[in-house]
Amino acid sequence: MKRTNILSGVVALSFLSLIALTGCGGKNKNQTSAADSAAMAARLVETTVVKLDTLNETITYTATVQAEVTNNITPQVGNRIVRLAAEVGDRVGRGQVLAELDRTQLTQAKVQLENTRTNFNRMDELYKIGGISKQQWDALKMQLDVAESAYNNLLENTILRSPISGVVTARNYDKGDMASPALPIYVVEQIAPVKLLINVSEQYLTRLRKGMSATVSVDALHEQSFEGKIALIYPAVDPTTHTVSVEVQIANREQLMRPGMYAKATLNFGSKQAIMVSDLAVVKQVGSGEFYVFVVENGKAVRRVVTLGVQQGNSYEILQGLNVGDVVVTAGMNNLTDGQAVRIKE
Repeated sequence: MKRTNILSGVVALSFLSLIALTGCGGKNKNQTSAADSAAMAARLVETTVVKLDTLNETITYTATVQAEVTNNITPQVGNRIVRLAAEVGDRVGRGQVLAELDRTQLTQAKVQLENTRTNFNRMDELYKIGGISKQQWDALKMQLDVAESAYNNLLENTILRSPISGVVTARNYDKGDMASPALPIYVVEQIAPVKLLINVSEQYLTRLRKGMSATVSVDALHEQSFEGKIALIYPAVDPTTHTVSVEVQIANREQLMRPGMYAKATLNFGSKQAIMVSDLAVVKQVGSGEFYVFVVENGKAVRRVVTLGVQQGNSYEILQGLNVGDVVVTAGMNNLTDGQAVRIKE
């Protein structure tokens, strides 16, 4: 009887041990499943490493071709046009007559000038022999000067000449029209040379030099290239865009480039070592000019604002925000949030 009780106790103890072992095994399995679920919940991303690379600072700017000089041929006062001597597209020389206006006022001024000069010459002879005072002579001389000035002014505004050699790009009146100072009769533009006005980042201001070479290409001329040079560097920096205006001059001897054409000017600032990152990693904040990337730190995506430099191929120069060796997300960043767990794709 006692032996039977001992046997029963051993069986019961074995059964309890089995239950305990079974329970422990179930707990470990649950813990493993929880860890697997957490790992699966982490966002799967692709990454790249931020590196130091050679940056060729060859930068292309877009601009519109402009005439070197533009002149509006306009009379100072309204008058009727009696002759037009040029058409749109004509090449004209400096001093060439372009238009003649009604001469009525000019004729009257000429008669007045001749009468004033005749009177002055007579009084001048009297002055030489003491017939009039110096004060009277001075008054007559002033009258003559005023009459000459009035005549010359009317002459310049009756016979209109081109002050430059160039091309007529606009004609706004016909013969017989009444010309107005508010609208030029002709527009003459000098197209040899021509110029481009580009906006260069202030970080290159100290490296800009007058006479610095530029390569210019024009879409309308099948990307034909022209040699240009920096002719003018504006002294002030735009506080809004942090750029400086630069004029690039092109000789345009064959006059292939015309005002209004779309062009690109390329400046070569040399090369330097720079922190570079794939453009796939860079995200622009909607509604602002802010750019950011996600850096992987301790298995989490950390949002970091960056300042971009120039773009070279498929990479951006990083001026601020990243260090060499940082691991940044390049794919899988849609709806990715700051601090979210991530898994790097093998």
